[in-house]
Amino acid sequence: MIKTYNGSKLGVTSSHKKAMLRNLATQLFLHEKIETTLPKAKELVSYSEKLLTKAKKADLSAIRAVSGEIHNKDVVKKVFDVLAPRYKERNGGYAQILKIGTRRGDSADVAIVKLVI
Repeated sequence: MIKTYNGSKLGVTSSHKKAMLRNLATQLFLHEKIETTLPKAKELVSYSEKLLTKAKKADLSAIRAVSGEIHNKDVVKKVFDVLAPRYKERNGGYAQILKIGTRRGDSADVAIVKLVI
């Protein structure tokens, strides 16, 4: 399990935050670009970079750790077959946040999180 001690609570319980980060990370790895609010984006970048760093080892322990966090088998396969080799020579900084303004309904700051190519 990837620990997230620092960061904001995002106004939800810890189990909800954990599930939300798992879902956001799954979608980020699947589509390589997602749109979300700025606080969630900041938490997601930290969480997903820890997962990708773990996946770069590509041993049994790493497979089990990533599979424990990402429950979609196709996404886990993509992480180990496509994304981990892509970032093999890179030491962090796998994702970036691009602020795109505010949402019309509630004026929340919105950002795009995308994986660096």
